[in-house]
Amino acid sequence: MTTPTYDVLIVGGGVSGTALLYELARYTDLKAIGLVEKYDHVAIVNSHGRNNSQTIHCGDIETNYTLEKAKVTKRTAGMVINFSTKLTPAKRDKVVYKYPKMVLGVGEREVDFLRNRFTRFSELFPNMKLLERDDIAELEPKLVEGRRPEEPIVAMGSTGEYTAVNYTTLSEAFVEEGQKAADEKGMDYDVHLSTAVKKIHQEGDLFKVETPNKGTLTARYVVVSAGGHSLLFAHQMGYGLDKSCLPMAGSFYFTPKVLNGKVYTVQNENLPFAAVHGDPDVLVEDKTRFGPTALMLPLLERYNGKTFIEFLKVLRLDQNVVKALWDLLKVRDIRHYIFKNFMFEVPWLRERLFLKDVKKIVPSLSVSDVSFAKGFGGVRPQLIDKDKKKLVMGEAKINPGTGIVFNMTPSPGGTSCLGNAEKDMFLAQQFLGFNIDTEAFEQDLLTGEVPLTDLERPEASSLM
Repeated sequence: MTTPTYDVLIVGGGVSGTALLYELARYTDLKAIGLVEKYDHVAIVNSHGRNNSQTIHCGDIETNYTLEKAKVTKRTAGMVINFSTKLTPAKRDKVVYKYPKMVLGVGEREVDFLRNRFTRFSELFPNMKLLERDDIAELEPKLVEGRRPEEPIVAMGSTGEYTAVNYTTLSEAFVEEGQKAADEKGMDYDVHLSTAVKKIHQEGDLFKVETPNKGTLTARYVVVSAGGHSLLFAHQMGYGLDKSCLPMAGSFYFTPKVLNGKVYTVQNENLPFAAVHGDPDVLVEDKTRFGPTALMLPLLERYNGKTFIEFLKVLRLDQNVVKALWDLLKVRDIRHYIFKNFMFEVPWLRERLFLKDVKKIVPSLSVSDVSFAKGFGGVRPQLIDKDKKKLVMGEAKINPGTGIVFNMTPSPGGTSCLGNAEKDMFLAQQFLGFNIDTEAFEQDLLTGEVPLTDLERPEASSLM
């Protein structure tokens, strides 16, 4: 069976790629769409539950988010929840989960910070409450047990909300619901699994996507959502050469079940990395997972040594990259953090070092309670702007305007999958000129959320 010339072809079957596949099938009048994934299943690399914190990030308990960023993140989080809760209960309950959540402040400085933050953020998050010591003890007794009575603590958080997600089952639902929508419209809808992409090149108005087992796939428009490999494909085509990729690996630790929900800590404003938090694990019963640590790893995929050569290609090491890294190391907190996280990878020593961090959340834990979560933790592609000699924070999009887009989505990329897909859908519409059922889109995904303007949709997060 010959494949069609796709109107849009997506490279990468993680949660971002499958979200776009779903939106194109459900809300457009395109004739042929497809997705290419090199593994035999969708969402089993960074989108797999082992390799992320399984969190629906809303911006309420992530203290490094500004109010403006929290507004955008809350909107995209709402899209994930709106999609998931429209599934049948049996499917929904395998995708999203309700746990209490809070961010804990310890010590006078953090307590004052959270009280002020609550005042500013409570209007955006009306369900969020300020939690004093007794309130914390009621929700999460282990946070208070064994803590000195004179140590100031406060938290802000909420209960009764969907706070966790299995991004693999979410991706499976995107593919399945997209197939239903495509069948109703008579749309060509192909998901090519176990199909690696070797090369992408443009011939006239069409893109040629070369694969070893499906031949050359042809498309009018291409979206690459393949983590650090997105930048590799961009470089191969001569785009994004002013960007370099520094893969950051995250590791986790298990303890017995000591938390009922998600407990975050206050972010160090000098660190561009997530602060340690504790979470229920939707894949592992009766355990609490703590982390992540962060370590630069010379691989584009955590447990795939074959991606070392690809890392060297996207690093594009030169004096500008060295300058950006040197500027990071000049910050004392970052130097200390990098050294400590390197030590977190040393067996026997790592559990003892990590215990010091996790006791801020659960003071009663001992080293015998802490075990390294072997096989857990993914890699996030941290971009470096070589011209500005600094890190590019958050999601990144390279859009040269030629009919191909490259996405790199570090945390909270999973949460923002439908929001990023929305931007890509409107960018594709600008280029190809198809119709989008915006009324159905907003009714399905934006119930209770404020829609972005048409101008905001395609422009946000664009780097080029």
